[in-house]
Amino acid sequence: MPSSPSVFSSASRLWRTSRAGDYLGLLLLALSNVTLMLTEPFHKMFTIDDPRLKYPHALIERVSVPYLLVLAVLVPLGTILAWTGVLQKGKPFLQSSLLGLGNSLLLASFITDFIKQGVGRPRPDLIDRCQPREDTPHNELVTFKVCYQTNHHILHDGFRSFPSGHSSTAFAGLLYLSLFLAGQFSVFRPGADLVRACAAFSATILAGYIAISRLEDYRHDYADVTVGSWIGILCAYFSYRRYFHPLRSVRCNEPYKIPSEENGYEGVKGEDHDDEDEERGRRGRLSDIEMGMVRG
Repeated sequence: MPSSPSVFSSASRLWRTSRAGDYLGLLLLALSNVTLMLTEPFHKMFTIDDPRLKYPHALIERVSVPYLLVLAVLVPLGTILAWTGVLQKGKPFLQSSLLGLGNSLLLASFITDFIKQGVGRPRPDLIDRCQPREDTPHNELVTFKVCYQTNHHILHDGFRSFPSGHSSTAFAGLLYLSLFLAGQFSVFRPGADLVRACAAFSATILAGYIAISRLEDYRHDYADVTVGSWIGILCAYFSYRRYFHPLRSVRCNEPYKIPSEENGYEGVKGEDHDDEDEERGRRGRLSDIEMGMVRG
């Protein structure tokens, strides 16, 4: 039977030389998201005369939740799997790419739902959802208890307006895909053509459409969509950069290597030096050109 020190040593070595910490972090984020989903939001008081809350409740959304999951989750997932398989990038590349995608989606979802549940802001279609009693007082603040609505989800989801979950999820998944493709296509490197840039960031345009559709369905107002979009944007960029080199780097299409027990974060230090050498070389070439112009 192994002693406690040896078990601790093995666990410590596994933690330092693998992505175990990342997988644990994703698990904690997933559990936190489930907990938030099962929690009823705060119900902010409202008036039944507020014109900002009297928009019709759309029974058919332009981008429903299942459709959103297909576009923002399955499309990036499928693209990454296909890219890795066709180009035979290998398991470490695939692991880093998928961890980044999962980190972006789960982090954006947690931040969005945490704010939603705490703020409890009414949606623009709340009155139509609520179906208030006829004796509800006008020009007075009331609670959701004046509502006749019997569908629990329709009523309580009416208090989850800020920020937009569709917007944050769309940008968390699709902007991450755009950053991934931008790195693979080296679109920010000198000499990159416009076609590759358009192909890489077409997914971001789709994310923008999803966010706009929430205004068209009267599920959110401009503040909800704007803040939700920025949550997704920041989570996507943060998650991508945790695993991949900067988009202007010579190794923008490669993830950082997994830490090794002997050398710490293997490859990162040397790769950074390569980028610095390239930058010095570029500046040297520019200096030679400038000197030639002066002499001429």
